[in-house]
Formats: sequence, C-alpha cells, structure tokens
Amino acid sequence: MINEGGPSLKEEYIREIDDEDSEDLETSAEKESKESKKRRILKEILSNSLFLLAVFVTTLFLVKYVGQRTVVIGSSMETTLSDQDNLIVDKISYRLSDPKRFDIIVFPFSQADETYYIKRIIGLPGETVQIDYDGNIYINDELLEENYGTEVMLDPGTAAEPITLGPEQYFVLGDNRNHSSDSRTAQVGLIERSRIIGRAWIRIYPFEKFGNLDKDK
Repeated sequence: MINEGGPSLKEEYIREIDDEDSEDLETSAEKESKESKKRRILKEILSNSLFLLAVFVTTLFLVKYVGQRTVVIGSSMETTLSDQDNLIVDKISYRLSDPKRFDIIVFPFSQADETYYIKRIIGLPGETVQIDYDGNIYINDELLEENYGTEVMLDPGTAAEPITLGPEQYFVLGDNRNHSSDSRTAQVGLIERSRIIGRAWIRIYPFEKFGNLDKDK
C-alpha cells in the first residue's frame, strides 16, 4: 500500500524514538547540572564554616594568650586612666619577661568574683617598701623618684611599716593615691605574679586619647 502525502510507518517510529532519546538526554543533563550546583553550594558552605571556625579559634587564642579589651571603671588611676577608658591588655609579655616598675597591670580582686583591679607596680620582688606620713615612698630605704601620684598621699596604710616582698610579690598603687584601694590595704595586699593577667598596653578609646600607655612611663 502506498502512503500518499506523509511519512512512512518506519519514519514515524524512528522519529518517536529520536524524540524520546532527546528528552532523556535533556533530563540527564538537567540532573547533572542540579547535582553540580548542589556540590558547589555544599563546598561553599563547608569553606565558609571552616573559615568562621578558624576565626573563632584564633579569637579565643588571642583573647586567652595575647591580648584582650578591658574597660576602666572608677577613678583610682586618674589622671593616667579615666573612668570608661577602653584598653588593650597585653597578656603575652609577662610570659617572656618579668613585670617592671611602673608597669600598669590588671589582676583579679581576690575577694569578689569577676572583679579586676588595675594598678601601677611600685615595689618589685625582694624589695622593702615603706611610705611615710608625708606621702614619700621608700624602696630599700631609698626615696623613690616618681610623679604618678596626683597629690600627696595622706594614708600610708599598712606600708607605714616596712613591707618586704617575697620572690614573686609586687606592691601596687593607684595613681589617684587618696582614692585608691591598693597594696596599702589588707583587702588587696601584695600581688603574686601568678595573679597578674597582663599589663595595660594601649588605650583605644576615647579616640582622642588613643595611644601606647608605655609612653607615660
């Protein structure tokens, strides 16, 4: 029989098969594209997660071992430091060298949790410290030349009598001598080196006072 004006049955069959194969190829390509996109997204998520983890671990390391931000509360270190000054505390220097006279240090207050004091080192291990009623400070019976106190010290406290420091002990004072609780009081006393968290290094706020605190030594 002659099929006039149209494709043969064989041609119809071939055409239908070709169309089905084309649809299968398109479906397969779409699947591969979706899988590739999923893999790319998962890779980005993993990469970002690892980056954030690295930042978090680095931050913890820096805060615990290198330096941390702290805020001054109170006026005991006036005029060197003021209430609400923001500082960076250097926590690594004392792992490499000994604290020095006139360093400003941060240490925990032994009689209250989560309370930290910031004071200036005056007496070093092995020295004998005494303060007379004229406000003069003596180290091993020699007058200490310093001008950090804002005014004449009125109360020598326990240092009215000679205090000899142990091999790991430090005597500290606030610069605002008449408004400071420090090594002259039994509540604070002498500071063991193991209690020192670090030294006040840089003031970062207020911005107009930004700078290294060592320049004042």
